[in-house]
Amino acid sequence: MTGATERWREVGDRVYVRRHHDMDLNVGLVVGDGECLVVDTRATLEQGRELTDAVRTVTPHPWVVVNTHVHFDHSFGNAAFRPASIWGHRRCVEALTDGGEAMRLRLVERYRAAGDAEKVAQLTATRIDPPDLPVDDTATLDVGGRPVGLRHLGRGHSDNDLVVLVPDADLLLAGDLVEQGAPPQFGDGFPLDWPATMDAVLSLISGAVVPGHGAVVDRAFVEGQRDELARLAEIAKDGYATGRPAVDVARDVPYFGRFALEAVERAYLQLSAETA
Repeated sequence: MTGATERWREVGDRVYVRRHHDMDLNVGLVVGDGECLVVDTRATLEQGRELTDAVRTVTPHPWVVVNTHVHFDHSFGNAAFRPASIWGHRRCVEALTDGGEAMRLRLVERYRAAGDAEKVAQLTATRIDPPDLPVDDTATLDVGGRPVGLRHLGRGHSDNDLVVLVPDADLLLAGDLVEQGAPPQFGDGFPLDWPATMDAVLSLISGAVVPGHGAVVDRAFVEGQRDELARLAEIAKDGYATGRPAVDVARDVPYFGRFALEAVERAYLQLSAETA
């Protein structure tokens, strides 16, 4: 992706972000006294190993890891960081334990169909390694004397999103609850819940925000994305109530193409479950 550097950038006191060309993914690194925290592990075992080497260019300290959510680009590199502990939301742990292998095989087939032999080989060699330290709503880590908060604020991009709060650096790593450079991804999302979850995200922001993908943003950007999501939810509710097909409603939402249709379809799925 244009602008992706694959070099560490210090975005707060001893807090670094590495933005990758592959999927414009951000990985975070929080360095304390004698310990560090790695936020997300990339999409394959090979990418995870490359990331461990990159961490070592910043710090020699032992690491602990957190997955912001279950999706493969954030968690499939986990095995490269063992035997360290890995934190994740309880539903992330369950989803990778029960369905991670099936997810990996679907991805292999997707990349095979796209003719991406390199990614097929990498995913074939990847072992699913779920987090071993589950979080329900909140946890506070001591990362070399630095308090780091893990918070599940509600459903949004998935049902297992965690944000990572580094209060002594006025920094929030938001995972894919916040996206920059591309629309929010709704494939496993909850469009009706997402605006309220973003309100909770906003309540924690005191400085910079690291999105799951793209450039570091500020509070104003997150407020704008929250307003877009709220507009989407209202348009979808109205369309569902009046019986309009999702494909028609998708033309009215503040996104485009497949992103818009997927968002409305997911909202309709939520609405149908509520009225069943």
